[in-house]
Amino acid sequence: MLEIHRTFNLLSNKVMSWVEQFILLLPNLFITILVLTATVFAARLTRRALASVLPRMSPGAVTLHSLISTLAYVAVLLVGIFFGLEVLGLDKTVTSLLAGVGIIGLALGFAFQDIAANFISGIIIAVQRPFTVGDVIQTDAFFGTIECINLRTLDLRQVTGELVRMPNRKVFESAVTNYSVTTRRRVDVECGVAYRSDLDQVRAVVLAAMEDFPELLTEQPPQVMFTGFADSAITFSLRFWIPYRRQVDYVGAKSEAIMRIKRAFDAAGIVIPFPMRTLELPAEVLARLGGAV
Repeated sequence: MLEIHRTFNLLSNKVMSWVEQFILLLPNLFITILVLTATVFAARLTRRALASVLPRMSPGAVTLHSLISTLAYVAVLLVGIFFGLEVLGLDKTVTSLLAGVGIIGLALGFAFQDIAANFISGIIIAVQRPFTVGDVIQTDAFFGTIECINLRTLDLRQVTGELVRMPNRKVFESAVTNYSVTTRRRVDVECGVAYRSDLDQVRAVVLAAMEDFPELLTEQPPQVMFTGFADSAITFSLRFWIPYRRQVDYVGAKSEAIMRIKRAFDAAGIVIPFPMRTLELPAEVLARLGGAV
């Protein structure tokens, strides 16, 4: 019985000690609650302010704006949490948390190197903005229109309709041709004519066929350049410039130029030869063939 009474007294004293400490801690706890409430309010206000100001400073970088707003929101929350822990006298807890965050961050950096590389590449792309949504680009393996740029991937819609989701690191490390940087593009049409053709007439006929070409840029007139002696034809290249907004502008202009050249050559009697091969047979074979006939 005496042991039970002693145990009960120890337990009651411990509980009373906890209650006294809690009562002493109430003012600091109340201040901490106010600090955390004010921190949440300040973090939301900061995020909204940045979300409204950043688009005015650099329009178009939606991904970068979202990243900056989120980082600012998290930073304000962390400052408020650490300050609240300081008010409660949990200094060692703050130190432990900072050390734990550092260790966790280092471990995650080693474990997710590819994700981190894609994320950093996405930030660099968002800052430098070598291309934007709607641009027509060509990488080492893909060609199409950019539909979305995230911090980890880039969505590219190919001209054949497939959607390619490319890691930002691959895009950042590879050579990229942006066809939307300028508003014009040169079209090259390769063709060939028979060896007996009058090359001056060929040039004149091709240039005449391009006189009323739709949306032809006149500041750089069309050019006909003869490029070589092929097996059965003299090859030439027609070069002209057009306004470029979409890939269909380039493809349509090239198709129209080919149709005009074919019609003009048919009217002028200029031959676009088929590939030909000359076979030299021994006399014995020819004699046998002649006998068989």
